[in-house]
Amino acid sequence: MPERYPISKSSPTPARSQPPAPVRAAVKLMFVGAGLEVVALLVAVTTVGSLKSALFKANRNYTAAQLHNVAAARTTALVLGALITIALWLWMAWANDRGRRWARIVAAVLFTINTLDLLLSIDVVHAIATVIVGAVIWVVGLAALVLLFRKESAPFYQQGSA
Repeated sequence: MPERYPISKSSPTPARSQPPAPVRAAVKLMFVGAGLEVVALLVAVTTVGSLKSALFKANRNYTAAQLHNVAAARTTALVLGALITIALWLWMAWANDRGRRWARIVAAVLFTINTLDLLLSIDVVHAIATVIVGAVIWVVGLAALVLLFRKESAPFYQQGSA
């Protein structure tokens, strides 16, 4: 009769350590960033009137239909961009909370894009509330990035997750 080997009900998997305090704080800030992005979206949608006014001042030869179409196109692009940005904030929170090696770099790249977008919006956007909310979001992103790259955060990302 063949010998039977005991079958374990669960295979031992190495326990993943908890994120250090700076990473936990950065993840919380990323959730705050996603929430602020929702606020920015609401501010932008509620200030469509000022966008139309600015478009009309810059292009006095627009008909009412042209003005409406350009404002609608810009608002649609803004809404889609905000939804993508919210998803990116949440994705970065998830990935950094799990110590994904690539997540800090992607967060830094996204912060750089956010910085360029803020600089562009200061020049282009005509609603001061939108610029203020954008600046607050930028500060939250900067704080999260600084926390992710603190010395005590590095070992968490070196645990071997891909």
